[in-house]
Amino acid sequence: MADRSSPLAVYVPGASVVHRLPAGAKLLALVAAGAAVLAIASPLAAGIAVATALLGFALARLSLRYAWRGVRPTWIFLIGIFAFQWWSADLSRAVGVVGSIVALLLAATLVSLTTRTSDMIDAIVWLLRPLRRVGVDPDRIALQLALGVRAVPLIAELAETARQAQYARGRRASPRAFAVPLVVRALRRADAMSDALRARGLDD
Repeated sequence: MADRSSPLAVYVPGASVVHRLPAGAKLLALVAAGAAVLAIASPLAAGIAVATALLGFALARLSLRYAWRGVRPTWIFLIGIFAFQWWSADLSRAVGVVGSIVALLLAATLVSLTTRTSDMIDAIVWLLRPLRRVGVDPDRIALQLALGVRAVPLIAELAETARQAQYARGRRASPRAFAVPLVVRALRRADAMSDALRARGLDD
């Protein structure tokens, strides 16, 4: 299980082949696959990407519940994107675009769950090291990117908590009853992250 004691930790320990892959390799694969899938955005490419991501969960020995949690909070937005793409283009385009987004959400969730934050940051710093010559701070960029990848499963977790709380109170499903607790929890988590970063001297 992921460590819930730290606002930065969503890593699920394991000894699978996916866990053992270098963090840099996983990040590069995520970026390359994301660029390719979004550039093509066809139903076939999206289907292959989703299947590959789900295979990654199987290889990582992670329950598909983790995959579902990574996608579930975005279903309203996905429906909106699907409808717009279908209206502005056609059904094939809508399936391709939404399928590509789902694949990226799954891939980002998989990388986050199988990669320690420290390893992720170290890998990004190493990849961006040549940019120091032009005044770029790889450490700061690495932290921002790592937190960005982490945000996918974190928001999914918060959304699931908000949904369960809504049902526990017997309230009917409504965007407002779901969104307000989610925003409150997200702000609290952001405050906790801010405190953790300040404690590490990374608040400036």
